[in-house]
Amino acid sequence: MDAAEFRRRGKEMVDLIADYLENIEQRPVYPDVEPGYLRSLIPEEAPEEPETYEDVVKDIERVIMPGVTHWHSPYFYAYFPTANSFPAMLADMLSGAIGCIGFSWAASPACTELETVMMDWLGKMLKLPEDFIAGTHGQGGGVIQGTASEATLVALLAARSRAVRMILASDPQRPETDITSKLVAYSSDQAHCSVERAGMIAGVRMKKIPTEQSDKYAVQGETLRRMIQEDKAAGLIPFYVRTEHIHPLLQYTLYVSVLLVLHICIFVSGNAEKIWMHIDAAYAGSSFICPEFRPLLNGIEFADSFNFNPHKWLLVNFDCSTMWVRKRSDLIGAFKMDPLYLKHDHQESGRYFDITFSCYSQSIRFRSLKMWFVFRMYGLKGLQDYIRKHVELAKEFESLVRADQRFEISADVVLGLVCFRLKGSNEVNETLLKRINNGRKIHLVPCQLSGQFVLRFAVCARTTESRHIREAWRLITQLAEEVMQELPN
Repeated sequence: MDAAEFRRRGKEMVDLIADYLENIEQRPVYPDVEPGYLRSLIPEEAPEEPETYEDVVKDIERVIMPGVTHWHSPYFYAYFPTANSFPAMLADMLSGAIGCIGFSWAASPACTELETVMMDWLGKMLKLPEDFIAGTHGQGGGVIQGTASEATLVALLAARSRAVRMILASDPQRPETDITSKLVAYSSDQAHCSVERAGMIAGVRMKKIPTEQSDKYAVQGETLRRMIQEDKAAGLIPFYVRTEHIHPLLQYTLYVSVLLVLHICIFVSGNAEKIWMHIDAAYAGSSFICPEFRPLLNGIEFADSFNFNPHKWLLVNFDCSTMWVRKRSDLIGAFKMDPLYLKHDHQESGRYFDITFSCYSQSIRFRSLKMWFVFRMYGLKGLQDYIRKHVELAKEFESLVRADQRFEISADVVLGLVCFRLKGSNEVNETLLKRINNGRKIHLVPCQLSGQFVLRFAVCARTTESRHIREAWRLITQLAEEVMQELPN
């Protein structure tokens, strides 16, 4: 394919994408296929001779679309939003065309510098403490990770490295293996499974802090304080606490209240060890650009690192998980390697930092282009309007649920998610969800809360409007009526 054909085919692909998104609500939101459906539709081996572009495109509808769950349908209410916008898609095309691998400033200066500046832009939108802004002389700053799970792992590895360095500074003869074998990290028992996985990869024990329903699944500062004291008395080394502002499934305001943060800070301030605090707001973080939701981030001034996913709710297509640190030297200390091919004349200028030293991936895509396009073409006001619209739609759905005496709300509606259920047994609610998803007109997923089977209704798509919310509710209540009529008297 030469440049002339690429130009023609590129225009056709843009038309195909635009047509797909404009007509997406006409498609069943959830696929009607069985596992293994695709293998029978394509050959067992790659073709010996080239095939035409027309043949490939023709097979998109035959092979791919039947197995697609349409996350950007306005009838998709499962999991969480995944960002999608035309500016971000255009930027992705340009990023793919440039195709740089930004493993150092010299490998692509624009890739390194735009990422640093975009992270500052976004940090200022969030009103992060000045310590987290790189600027021209700052000690902190941000870097784009692939996912929040990666950010959790990166923060954990950086915290482990810092803890080891601090202990060796005061006790140089102590074996490093003796230190790492005693390190202990903490996270809520309601946290995402990726936290436990990060502990496994880092080779440190991860302790779960118990939560209670009566406290809206919040970890209490005193509970954590007692666990830290007991572990220190047992000869362990507490070094890392991972916290969430919003529960990943329920969107409860969680345990990084100012009170909790102060409890931790007061306790650790009198100890030789510094406990790293990492705050994860993967979904909720996008809402913090709105002044009315920014108080949810109170306490950030005491954190060592913070991350959220613009690729969930800020119109920047996957992947784009933004992570800030108070001292980027902590990341560099954990990840910096210095082979000859990474050295260059401007390495010690101090006017930037190589982003590859702030993550464990050696190859860095030009992801900041997506942020640059989206931030400029929406503006802060446009992004705030988008977040507020989703919250309003969630509140509209909540009001519909509350108005129907057959249903109940299972958790506080904080942002764009409503957790609800039919009053009755778990079996009734499981049957209702199965009916909903088998119909393939809307798509929901469940969660479990205090032993109850709960339906989650997340406002996800950029194109969702009030009419979609009301259509979804009509279908839910219609199916609920059928399920209840089938119950034994």
